[in-house]
Amino acid sequence: MKHVAIAIAVVAACWSASIQAAGPETSVKHIQPGNAAIAQAVWVGDTLYVSGQTASPMTPADAAKGTPAVYGDTQAQSMSAFSKVQSLLKEQGLTMGDVVMMHVFLVGDAAKGNKLDFAGMNAAFTKFFGTRDQPNKPARTTVQVAALASPTALVEVEVIAARAK
Repeated sequence: MKHVAIAIAVVAACWSASIQAAGPETSVKHIQPGNAAIAQAVWVGDTLYVSGQTASPMTPADAAKGTPAVYGDTQAQSMSAFSKVQSLLKEQGLTMGDVVMMHVFLVGDAAKGNKLDFAGMNAAFTKFFGTRDQPNKPARTTVQVAALASPTALVEVEVIAARAK
């Protein structure tokens, strides 16, 4: 819990500092599709704060067969979460190369004896960052948490991206 509190304090401090540095004339725009409980992202000037993204199911639940959705291991869930971030950035005219800060929250995987699969998350990370096509790597914090809002989630990723001038 201490790590989560520290991560929340860091995010709050970054948010507050960016708004103070931006000044009163800075525009704020919330990306809120439909009746979502929270914004998917928020623009503050040329900086986009993207809410935490978790994996989409690899295989959806089938009520007729009584089978639950399958989300995969940490690496598969990380690939899904990074892909969702990439899509959201693209909708906003940005790329993964514009990501300047990333916060990753990991849960121990029950299939691995509740051990953290940092290597699985990092394997997915290297498909999106530090590649020949996209050499930029953001600053990143990775924190182990006891659980995430979705009981099937092993990873949640939030990013801050900046539009280059």
